[in-house]
Amino acid sequence: MAFFKKKSAIPLDDAASKVTLLAPWKIAIIDDELGIHDVTKFALSHFELDGKKLAFYSSFSAEEGFALLRDEPDIALAFIDVVMENDQAGLDLVERIRNELHNHSTRIILRTGQPGCAPEERVIREFDINDYKAKTELTATKLKSCVYTSLRSYRDIKTIEQSQRGMEKVIEASSSVLLSNTLHNFGSAVLEQTLQLLNLNNSALYLTSFREDLYQDTHMNLLAATGDMVSYREIDNVESLPGEVKEYIIEAISLGKSIVHDNIYVGFYKFGRDVTSILYLQHDTALTTLQVRILELFAANVSLTFENLSSKENVQQTQRELILIIGDAIEQRSKETGAHVRRVAVMSEMLAAYIGMSDDFVETMRYAAPLHDVGKIGIPESILHKPGKLTAEEWEIMKTHAEKGYNLLAASNRIIAKMGGRIAYTHHERWDGNGYPRGLVGNAIPVEGRIMAIVDVIDALLSKRSYKEAWTEENVKDYLIEQSGKQFDPEMCTASLVLLSQFVAIQQQMPD
Repeated sequence: MAFFKKKSAIPLDDAASKVTLLAPWKIAIIDDELGIHDVTKFALSHFELDGKKLAFYSSFSAEEGFALLRDEPDIALAFIDVVMENDQAGLDLVERIRNELHNHSTRIILRTGQPGCAPEERVIREFDINDYKAKTELTATKLKSCVYTSLRSYRDIKTIEQSQRGMEKVIEASSSVLLSNTLHNFGSAVLEQTLQLLNLNNSALYLTSFREDLYQDTHMNLLAATGDMVSYREIDNVESLPGEVKEYIIEAISLGKSIVHDNIYVGFYKFGRDVTSILYLQHDTALTTLQVRILELFAANVSLTFENLSSKENVQQTQRELILIIGDAIEQRSKETGAHVRRVAVMSEMLAAYIGMSDDFVETMRYAAPLHDVGKIGIPESILHKPGKLTAEEWEIMKTHAEKGYNLLAASNRIIAKMGGRIAYTHHERWDGNGYPRGLVGNAIPVEGRIMAIVDVIDALLSKRSYKEAWTEENVKDYLIEQSGKQFDPEMCTASLVLLSQFVAIQQQMPD
């Protein structure tokens, strides 16, 4: 693996990340007295919390204030005068903010120069406000105190709201993982929630993991991405990462430790002997020790989940490959080409998708199709390899391969094997009832059997054999038209005629 020369990064334990300019806290002043606006801004002119200053928005009536809160939903704190257009204007505005705008996050401090118009006890009891002050009692010190309290409350409320949204995404992504066995959506949702819990919601983050297997081959996988890096979700190799990102990740691996540089954090996590995770984070504030620890826990758990799912996928893929190998072996035993089973697998998948079968059915069809002639394993080689025409007795023995295949697979509870058994049993049935082994008619033949019946014949006709030349596409088309409603389901014939040129292409791509 190549390493890149660049400006030096700083190991985490020696670092002090620079803090970039943060978006300010938005403060609304809704009061019909201009002097109140000026005094409030002056008293809070040097106010700062969590590295963020204040941005002031002024409105001089309840109507203007409502429009402001409607157009700026992220107002953190609103100072609202009680008496403006009328004695109840401020109170009515509070009701509209909470009930019409459904804004329950903005902290509201009511101020009045006429306390008698709206008694404090009634106002606090009946209206969803956070404080109620007479203008004369809000000295500069008290004003700052209530602003600190209100902004911290707003910050915590927004963090909880973000966490709730993040949890919803995690739950949605969990369903996606269970249905599709893909980790990226799940990992990205968990990642986004983690950032929100850490109040790093403006950040972008990568998680990669690599495993050195028994052959010392290094694999890197993008497990999750958020923010600007979502566009890189298809990348699965470190060499394909954007330049600077790649450099930082490779440097962390070479150092064997976490590093930071300006607003970049690269977490290096070693789990066991052969699994390492890299967490690449662009952030806008210095990370605390607790935040770093939570990110480490995230990396550990997502990496573990990835390893488990990868192991499961490896087992499933091995099972599918073994099915193909079995199909190959059966075809070779009967002196047919092994490419036949691979072609009919793809062709049956295409046909099932074209006629509108479910995604689960289509996928299962592809992996079950190679089992269609598994019963030939029970047919004597003297019959399978006979160069001439079979006798009537030999043909009856040959036909038993359909039932033998079914019997081999019927006891399994696995979905692929079950469908494979039905295909083996029914792919020599005919739409008109003249097929074997049971003489089923029409829709009594399972749809997977009807699909395999036509696909198996199409591939055989298009293939060159010792006893015949390959048919042309036009000849196969004529045969399908002739046998529609006889040998084959008419719907399958119509669909196969549409797909025929693609079936021919598959023949060319996967030759004997």
